[in-house]
This record gives sequence, C-alpha cells and structure tokens, in this order.
Amino acid sequence: MTRTYTVKIHNRQTGDRHVIQVPEDRYILQNAENQGVNLPFSCRNGACTTCAVRVISGEIDQPEAMGLSPALRDRGYALLCVSYARSDLEVETQDEDEVYEQQFGRYFGKGKVRVGLPLDED
Repeated sequence: MTRTYTVKIHNRQTGDRHVIQVPEDRYILQNAENQGVNLPFSCRNGACTTCAVRVISGEIDQPEAMGLSPALRDRGYALLCVSYARSDLEVETQDEDEVYEQQFGRYFGKGKVRVGLPLDED
C-alpha cells in the first residue's frame, strides 16, 4: 500500500501557503499541480533550479536532481519536480537566482570576459 504524506508549501514569491497530500511514489510538483497549486518550474527534469525549495522539516528523496550540488542538498535544498516525500514535509520556495548564485557564483563573475584571445593567452 502506498503511503501519502502532507506537504506544506510556502510560496515566497506570492506569499501563498498550500497544504497538499502527496503519495510517496509521485513527484511533489506534479501532485501539487494536480491539486490546483501553481508553483514555479521550468525543465521538469531536475536540471535547473526554478522549482528549488528549502526543506524546513521532514524528509525528501530526490535521486534525479542533477541541477543541485551535493553541498546544496546537504543544506536542505530540493527540486520539487523530481522530489518524493518520505515523511510529512514543510518546504519554502526559493528564488532561482539565489540558488544559482549559491551553487555557481564562485565560478562566474570573476572579471571581464575577454573575447578573441587564443586559449593559451591571458
């Protein structure tokens, strides 16, 4: 028998709060949409950070979330498009740019981009 969990979602962008029921074998985002809840998303493949949330409480499984580094996962971030509830949950949507900056910011923005130089010249 499939277990069903209660998922509380705070959408920071709109200020809305939702409570949905999610079977353990269904993606949270898809189930939210089926219950009339509109949340941010883009790729639906776990490759971007548009649907990123921060887990406030509970357990989540996201084996296909290639868009999040292990470090961000360890800090409680998840991608709802490829996440399964493993307990009752409380999550909060995140700003995509904030998550992207936390993940990649140290690699980008390190000065001017120089075009037209051979690879061996700096």
